[in-house]
Amino acid sequence: MAELTWDASGDRLFETGIDKGVLYIPTGGVYSDGYAWNGLTGVTESPSGAEANAQYADNIKYLNLFSVEELGGTIEAFTYPDEFGQCDGTSSPEQGVLVAQQARKVFGLAYRTLLGNDQDGNDYGYKLHLLYGAQASPSEKAYQTVNDTPEPIAFSWEFTTTPVPVTDLKPTSLLVIDSTLVSADNLTTLEEALYGTDITDPRLPLPDEVIGMFSGSPTLVTSEEPSFVSATGVITIPTVTGVVYRRADTNAIVAGTVTIAVAGESLVITAAPASGAYAFTPYSDDDWSFTRDP
Repeated sequence: MAELTWDASGDRLFETGIDKGVLYIPTGGVYSDGYAWNGLTGVTESPSGAEANAQYADNIKYLNLFSVEELGGTIEAFTYPDEFGQCDGTSSPEQGVLVAQQARKVFGLAYRTLLGNDQDGNDYGYKLHLLYGAQASPSEKAYQTVNDTPEPIAFSWEFTTTPVPVTDLKPTSLLVIDSTLVSADNLTTLEEALYGTDITDPRLPLPDEVIGMFSGSPTLVTSEEPSFVSATGVITIPTVTGVVYRRADTNAIVAGTVTIAVAGESLVITAAPASGAYAFTPYSDDDWSFTRDP
């Protein structure tokens, strides 16, 4: 047995800051479109629920039943990506024209908080926070005259979440990855997915894929682009072990051929690892848009 010690050198840990915010807009349940969120000043994660409901029998407290735990919170920023407007109930029928009080889209969010200690300061490490199934509530925007102590307008949005499935675990709305406890190579694989590369678009992998990236060594697979005959609108889906293809409009899994029935219409096909046992190579593409000839 070792004697307990407190505040040893290097063990005085703290967490601070927030940066590298990314907004993701899902299509058919796949978070395939990522946009840098500049000016992000704070995210407050506010769990609720999990409240005890005491049950009595035989004149004693028999057991506690707990309500479902939920996750909500607040996002604060000096500005936000244009694409967040659709999540904040704003539609733009014409460029530069914004119509408020519209339907609010679901979104995902990734952001980074810094880990520090007494030896390395803020450079000790960081945590990646991955938020799924979020919806923003209407928020107050306070506009004030410029004066002798000017400050930028601070925007704030409260949000709620709807959990997404996780194999062998309860559904969740939040994953947190600690850079000091995971493989650097696996962390790079995740960050290349989150932030994109020279040849791939940023995306937010679902929890099963994220967990698979850190569970030993997932099998790396490369998606193949479906072939397309624009004159007939026929899309031929390739067969690739470890890759599942879906229609972006319905999120339905597709195989064989898919036909765009109406001339001039378009269809997006997405690709994702079939399970957490697989992960895409950095140069894999994950969505393609096809348009039938008019």
